[in-house]
Amino acid sequence: MSGTFHRFVALGDSFTEGVGDHDADRPNGVRGWADRVAEVLSTQVDDFRYANLAIRGRKMDAILAEQIGPAVALAPDLVTVYAGGNDILRPKVDIDAMVARYDEGIGRLAATDARVLVFTGFDLGFAPVFRHLRGRVATYNELVREVADDHGATVVDYWRLREYRDPRLWDVDRLHMSAAGHQRMAVAVLDTLGVPHRLQRPVLAALPEMDRRQRRNADLAWARAHAAPWVRRRLTGTSSGDGLTARRPTLEPVGRPSDLVDHLADRAPADR
Repeated sequence: MSGTFHRFVALGDSFTEGVGDHDADRPNGVRGWADRVAEVLSTQVDDFRYANLAIRGRKMDAILAEQIGPAVALAPDLVTVYAGGNDILRPKVDIDAMVARYDEGIGRLAATDARVLVFTGFDLGFAPVFRHLRGRVATYNELVREVADDHGATVVDYWRLREYRDPRLWDVDRLHMSAAGHQRMAVAVLDTLGVPHRLQRPVLAALPEMDRRQRRNADLAWARAHAAPWVRRRLTGTSSGDGLTARRPTLEPVGRPSDLVDHLADRAPADR
C-alpha cells in the first residue's frame, strides 16, 4: 500500500521529537526522522503540511491525553505514533493495561481514515544496562502488532532493525538515536509506507579502537554525564520534557534541504 500524503502529523516522545539529531536552527534544537520523512514527502505534492506534537519524556497516558485530540483535529492523512518506551523503562508497568489504552487511541486515529503508522520497541538484548527489560519489550511488541492488525495500521518493526546494535546509530547518551540513527529510521519509515525516495542509509565513520581500560573509562564518563541524571529524574518524578511544548503544533509547510532538491526532478525509488 503506497501513495502520496498531504497532511502528516507525528506523535510520541523523544524518539519522534528528534532528540539525538542535533540542529540548533530548529525548534527544541533537534531535527529527527520525522522531519526527514516530512522533507521527502513535501517533494511529492505541492500542498504538503507537517506537524510534530511529540515531546521528550512523555509516557503513554500523557501522549494519549495531550496529543491524540489535537492530532484528530488537524485531520491528517498520515499519522505516526510511538508511545510506551518511557513506561517500559519504569520499575513497574502493567503492559496489558497500558496497551489497552493505546488501543483506544489508535482506534480514534484510525477512525479518521488517516494512514496510521506505529512502531514496535527496540530489542534491548544487546544493551548491558537495559537488557533485563527485553521480555517487557517483546510482550509490548506482540500487543502492538495485535493493535495494528485490529485497526489496519502499518507497523515499522524496530525490533528487527539489527543495525541499531551499532553504537554509531546512537547519540552519546546511549538512550537516543544519533543523526545517523534518525536517518536510518527515516529510510525505514519511507520504505514501509511505500513512498519512492532517494534518501540514503547513513555512511558511518570508523569506530575508534579502545582497549579494556579506555572502554571502562568511557563507560564511567557516560554513567556520570548521562545515566546518573536520568536516574535522578526517575527518582524525583521530573522529566527532560518539563517546560517544553510541541515544536510544530500546527500543520505547516516544510523547507526542502539542498540534499533533497533532486526529488523534484527524479522521484524514482533509490537502489536498495
